[in-house]
Amino acid sequence: MEYHNPVLLKETVDGLNIKEDGVYVDVTFGGGGHSKEILRRLGPNGKLFAFDQDADALENKIDDPRFTLIHENFRFVKRFLRFYGAKEVDGVLADFGVSSHQFDVAERGFSTRFDADLDMRMNQKSELSAYHVVNDYQEEDLRRVLAQYGELRAAPAMASLIVEHREEQPIKTSEQLKEVLKKFLPPRHENKVLAQIYQAIRIEVNQEIEALKEFLMQTPGILKPNGRLCFISYHSLEDRLVKRFIKNGMFEGEPERDMFGNYEVPLKKVGGLIVPSKEEVKRNSRSRSAKLRIAEKFKS
Repeated sequence: MEYHNPVLLKETVDGLNIKEDGVYVDVTFGGGGHSKEILRRLGPNGKLFAFDQDADALENKIDDPRFTLIHENFRFVKRFLRFYGAKEVDGVLADFGVSSHQFDVAERGFSTRFDADLDMRMNQKSELSAYHVVNDYQEEDLRRVLAQYGELRAAPAMASLIVEHREEQPIKTSEQLKEVLKKFLPPRHENKVLAQIYQAIRIEVNQEIEALKEFLMQTPGILKPNGRLCFISYHSLEDRLVKRFIKNGMFEGEPERDMFGNYEVPLKKVGGLIVPSKEEVKRNSRSRSAKLRIAEKFKS
């Protein structure tokens, strides 16, 4: 079983416009597929830093003097790059979402295919798990999670039913959660609705939206002029944030204008939206929702 089949591998690494002696960052190391391709294109004086908060990913560490793997969440990218003496880099790659490994290991609780304890922690040292979200959150907070992160119209009724059932006994496993919510899972759409429920809980457990915003805000500050960003998103919540940040350098409102009336933004998009080919989707069905956006930092 492969740990993770890298999505849009050539397109993403091509987008970084690799310089042989450049310094690059892969903030979602996982199985190391993208990192290996970056290293293949770097010369002897190039450097690659990688981040991953999942302890399982550390088993894939690459034995290469040009490579440094940092066991941290990418929301701390600037702090740890500075710790390792890299104030500015030539490119940053991020493949957001859940790795194939996390989906395929039943006990991690990420997949709807297995009956497992409610977990879903990317960082296994984190105190907040899916169990705590399902069993300890107030009803209005559960409703917010399901509506905001799962985009589920039935979120209020789902939250109410979860609270009603957990008063009798805790909801400990994925099968128990499915049983509680079975009235919202019509056979024709069961997998789709379950995926939305799991996505919502997983995003909350791992604070994915907050981490993504913190990370994006740091990227212009760590990029050299003309440095590149390559970001792969898998759901609309992520992609909207990435798209808006590349366009405006912020998530809400409009950027300031200079004395000539032009918007002052740190990045410019490179090319258009890139999605996997039919051949790639056929080889790797998990790539089907991937969206790649590339940006470059303006010269100062």
